[in-house]
Amino acid sequence: MRVIAGSAKGRRLSAPASKRVRPALDQVKEAIFNILFNVTGARVLDLFAGSGSIGIEALSRGASLAVFVEEWGPAVATIRKNLEHCKFTDRARVMKSTVSRAIASLRREGQLFDLVFVDPPYLKNLVHPTLKKISSAGILADDGLIVTEHHPKEEIGEVSGLLLTDSRKYGQIRVTFLSPSSSA
Repeated sequence: MRVIAGSAKGRRLSAPASKRVRPALDQVKEAIFNILFNVTGARVLDLFAGSGSIGIEALSRGASLAVFVEEWGPAVATIRKNLEHCKFTDRARVMKSTVSRAIASLRREGQLFDLVFVDPPYLKNLVHPTLKKISSAGILADDGLIVTEHHPKEEIGEVSGLLLTDSRKYGQIRVTFLSPSSSA
């Protein structure tokens, strides 16, 4: 696993030696950022961050801030190690927390994000509830975007306040893009 482009291009990232963390495949990560095209100056939230590879890729490509949310201790330690290795600690915040508690905390702080990555464990019924929490918390900027990586069998369904704008399948991975709906 490596950083694909930007200021940390080519740097190898660590991942905990556990099936509990499923780092984003380089080809999927590259496809996501090719679709996003430009993340310069973006405020990024990486939920279920695992090794932090998605948020770190965004920082490497010019994001101004990335907040990483992960509840498993070894993964949190790996994110911190990867941030230090890439020299991004000054533009990053790591929250050791459940996603629900982190979203509530970020809401209380009045945080807004331009880009939110959601990559929960597959087939655990976490995608739709997480999207509902993001939408109701009001932490997504008006012109923001949510990118979720999930198993193709996990249907996103309709989420109040969000509009599904694109969905693409890469083998056993589906990447879905959502933005705030105009009626929100």
